[in-house]
Amino acid sequence: MRARISWFAMALAMAAAPMNRSLTINQIVCPPTAQYPRHSEGDTAVLKDGRLLLAWTEFEGGFADDAPAVIGGKVSADGGRTWGEKIVLQPNTGRRNVMSASLLRKRDGELLLFFLQKDGPDNLSVWMRRAVREPDLWTSPTRVSTLPGYHVMNNARVIELTSGRLLAPTAHTPDAAKQHKAMSCLCYLSDDGGATWRPAKSRIGFPESAAMEPGLVELKDGRVLMIIRTVRGCIYTSHSTDGCQTWSESKATSLTAPAAPASIARIPSTGDLLLIWANNPKGAKAGWKERTPLAAAISRDEGNTWSAPRNIEDDPKGSFGYCSIRFVGNDVLLTYYDWRDTGQKGFQNTSLRFRRLPVAWFYGK
Repeated sequence: MRARISWFAMALAMAAAPMNRSLTINQIVCPPTAQYPRHSEGDTAVLKDGRLLLAWTEFEGGFADDAPAVIGGKVSADGGRTWGEKIVLQPNTGRRNVMSASLLRKRDGELLLFFLQKDGPDNLSVWMRRAVREPDLWTSPTRVSTLPGYHVMNNARVIELTSGRLLAPTAHTPDAAKQHKAMSCLCYLSDDGGATWRPAKSRIGFPESAAMEPGLVELKDGRVLMIIRTVRGCIYTSHSTDGCQTWSESKATSLTAPAAPASIARIPSTGDLLLIWANNPKGAKAGWKERTPLAAAISRDEGNTWSAPRNIEDDPKGSFGYCSIRFVGNDVLLTYYDWRDTGQKGFQNTSLRFRRLPVAWFYGK
């Protein structure tokens, strides 16, 4: 008797076949304009038909973090070489904006979209939508964050454990304007596919400074590794042995970094960990204009040690960050904001860059 294969599994297998050929792409996919001066915080996903979906924050009329913005979307039918016209995946439902998209393809095939809704310095919440018809029809948003206050969840952050648990890592404080140093890392958990969410039992914080913008990856032994943005001049880490309910004491790594987020993911084809971050030797003394070089490193021992960094971007007058990491076949898909210092104010004239590189490139090959 022949084994039964779901139509969805067959569709994915057929769609992925042409993408197994390695491509090298490096392009500005969302350039700034006078109307839309900032594009940032992106993520990508493979649609059921094999096309790529890009989601990102498109700011309108302003470029500050609280300027009006929507979650924009674009689709590519050729692996990222070219992209279609913008669609709006999430309109601005916040008093200030919506931003920071995360796309998650669950193991059961469902595609989820997460984003932040910003209503004020004491009210930044996490929301989720389910794809009904990819990529342009979604369910109404449901709330992920259940506590009051200000939740920061970066783009491309939500993961699914092998157990099926969904994890949404946030940095939380009651009020970002008045209590920024009180910010601590808190995960929201779902064990029913995202139908309901609850905060974890414990969180990670520092006594005198903020613990910010956590990222997660599941380790081979079932533990979860958290990476943490700090103002201490390096990336910090913590581990959980119970699916992110509780955490070990955080520890400093040897990875020098400014107050900027890092991104981490497991490379499916090798089993190693890939880390991308702003490897500025000035560490905590580097400002937001100095998030350069944007570097990558490989860990073959589950994050205990890292290879020598390899620069993805190294313009000393550039600033790069909020990187998403996705894998298609033998390639790595990256998005990150690209800002070059030409004397403009703040994040004005910020582009979103898309890169597609062979996995071998990160190993120096």
